[in-house]
Order: sequence, then C-alpha cells, then structure tokens
Amino acid sequence: MKTKFYQYLFAIIFTIYTLSLNAQIASNGNNLWYAKEFSKEEALYQSKNFLFEKILGASTEVVQFEVIPLAASSSGELTTLLYKCESKQKEGLILGFYGNYWNDAGVIYQGFAFKNFEKNQAVEFLNKIQVAIKQNSKFLNDEKDNNNIYFRYDDVDVLIWSAVSDYSIRLFWNGFDSTWERVAFDRSKKRFEKKI
Repeated sequence: MKTKFYQYLFAIIFTIYTLSLNAQIASNGNNLWYAKEFSKEEALYQSKNFLFEKILGASTEVVQFEVIPLAASSSGELTTLLYKCESKQKEGLILGFYGNYWNDAGVIYQGFAFKNFEKNQAVEFLNKIQVAIKQNSKFLNDEKDNNNIYFRYDDVDVLIWSAVSDYSIRLFWNGFDSTWERVAFDRSKKRFEKKI
C-alpha cells in the first residue's frame, strides 16, 4: 500500500517538475511568450519580432521601421511602444503586457504578450480613457477607491478609479491584468502624439 502511495507521489512530483522546467520560455502560438524576467528593454527587444512577424509581414525586400518605447508602468506590468514603417504605411501603438499567467494545466508562468493598435485606433483609445476620466471626475473623486468606471475598447477592458493621490487605470486583456498609473498613461499619450 505504501509503495503505491510513493509511486503516485513520485509521479505527481515528477510531472510538476517537468512542466515547470519546460515552461520557462515557450510560445503558445498566440503571441504569448513565457519568460522569467521582463523590462522596458525586454519589451523593446521582443516587440521587434512581433512587429515584423505579425504587423508588418514578412518581406524579401529590406524594410525599415522604427519602434520606440514610450513609457513603462512602475509595476512593470505594462509598457507602451510606438512603431512606424513608412514603406508599408503603418504606424501605431503597442501595449506590452506582463504578469502572472496560468496555462490550461494550472501552472503559473511569468508571461508577456503584445496588443497592437493602429494609429487611428491608438488615438481613439488614448482619447477615450482621457475623456472618460474628465467626464467622470466628480463621481470618481466623491468616493476615492470606491467609485469606479469601466468600458471596453476593442478587446481590452478598462477599469478606472480615483486613488488617494491620482487616478489608477487597469487594463484586462488576454488573461492579463495590468495596472497603468496615470503618470505612465499621460507620458505615453504625450509622447505618442508628439512622435506621430
């Protein structure tokens, strides 16, 4: 009886160990990558592959493009990047999400993924957040932390509330829950508008 118990225990431990070893860096085919570390520099590095593979498309010709990090949240959960490619007439905003992510087996990863907004979408998205805060500031400030507003833009859910010192913005997308501080939001918006 004890032998079977130890065999089952060994099998469970071995399976968990194998899954965690194989899960340190991998792609699931949906632009989601798993990694142990993420930073503004890592977001810039990984976004380049995302850009030419998913947005600009493969090319046998030499194609020039720019990608510029705009701002990162202090938590490191969200990085904004601007991209431009004159020859393909494409420009826009990339949101780089980072945080805990669970796979179908329940294994927790540190993952990151990218969400693209083309130029007009990006302007509309950033303006919608700014207008929502401005139009609802009285409600949000009446009960700090308690009064909230939310909306969906494309497939991103946006939650906004007023904290003690300023507004906080949370973005929910593709299994990620990332905080976007007001300072990082304002910096992203101003730099994006200046660069385009």
